[in-house]
Amino acid sequence: MIQGWFNAIRQASQCGQQKRLTWAYVGLRETVKFFNDFIILDFNESAYNQYMALRGQGIRIGTQDLRIAAIALVNNSILVTRNQRDFSQVPGLVLEDWT
Repeated sequence: MIQGWFNAIRQASQCGQQKRLTWAYVGLRETVKFFNDFIILDFNESAYNQYMALRGQGIRIGTQDLRIAAIALVNNSILVTRNQRDFSQVPGLVLEDWT
């Protein structure tokens, strides 16, 4: 998302499009403001150990999804996702779908 705003700023700057440039900077600011409200959980040693344990169970989902599941599990967090099909394979993972 942020990269898209940087691209819009660069393009508007090169073409001298003042209105589009102003619009792009407002969009960038609002996007950063939006993401400031999120808590980012680390993929730390505990999450890595959980990830390795899940891999050892032979759960057949993508590597990044398995890492996300491990982070949620070690933080006792609810994972908000619409990808119920994959994440429901992870034992003990609490899911919510907001779609």
